[in-house]
Amino acid sequence: MMMHVHDFIRVTGARDNNLRDVDVDIPRGVFTCIAGSGKSSLMDCLPGSFLLVDQKPIKGSRRSNPATYTGALDSIRSAFAKANGVKPALFSANSEGACPNCNGAGTVFVELGFMSGVDVPCEVCEGRRFADAVLDFRLTAGEESLTIADVLELPAARAAEFLRAAKVTAAARICDDLVAVGLSYLTLGQSLTTLSGGERQRLKLAVHLGELATARRAKKAPADPVDVIVLDEPTTGLHLADIDTLVRLIDRFVDEGMTVIAVEHHLAVVARADHVIDLGTSAGSAGGRVIAQASPRALAADPGDSLTGKYLATYVEGASAS
Repeated sequence: MMMHVHDFIRVTGARDNNLRDVDVDIPRGVFTCIAGSGKSSLMDCLPGSFLLVDQKPIKGSRRSNPATYTGALDSIRSAFAKANGVKPALFSANSEGACPNCNGAGTVFVELGFMSGVDVPCEVCEGRRFADAVLDFRLTAGEESLTIADVLELPAARAAEFLRAAKVTAAARICDDLVAVGLSYLTLGQSLTTLSGGERQRLKLAVHLGELATARRAKKAPADPVDVIVLDEPTTGLHLADIDTLVRLIDRFVDEGMTVIAVEHHLAVVARADHVIDLGTSAGSAGGRVIAQASPRALAADPGDSLTGKYLATYVEGASAS
């Protein structure tokens, strides 16, 4: 690939933490992995605007869930309202449709005199969060007729099928995005507070994937155009099968014209990057210098002082043998 000076994100004189006046050019429009000691500090020195996708908790109340966070609930509520001739607000557990006993939380807090209090399922709505009257209303697709609580209990993959059949296209597409990022099992109504760091990362990626798709269908730029995505250790807690899904997702973003930068050391990801920047040579004050930058294949073939390169060479050799 031929690259010119304007095809790079340039970092100059980076000195955060253990970095030692680091100058580095990160190629645009490809997937770059940054490994070694000082990788997170280098990300803090990136110029310009970018979308940071990390594992920090997602802001919201304990009632927040994938349906509310992604916006899928908006079109689901509208579909229920239209099908039943009532207001959309009835199908929100934060509004008129909430169970009066638990106020739509699905749980109530019980004080225990001899130990800390606990949340227990609401005995009135049995954890379904909605008032009985709301659960009389249904959305029908073929021979299947579901309540709003039923829909929120569906895993994303199953929800995509039902919502598409019910002609709730916008929500079905959002569920497709959840499936694409490896969250097919996640129920639409699951509390965001129960998600792992890796699940939170992929949920954020699903939202951005949907924004890109919406802009593409409208043939215009996204409302908040950011063409650089930074992933902070995205493989944490992931199974190898999920890592493969992650890399394929990254490839999709690159195909959309995005620049993807991952702070990552997992060799299964490093080996499939377009470009690798290795910092070192050791941890702490002994690190913070650019030891090597090249394609994974070139780095594995000639690692020099790069520990990542040496491990990568062994990994690539093992992968080839198998």
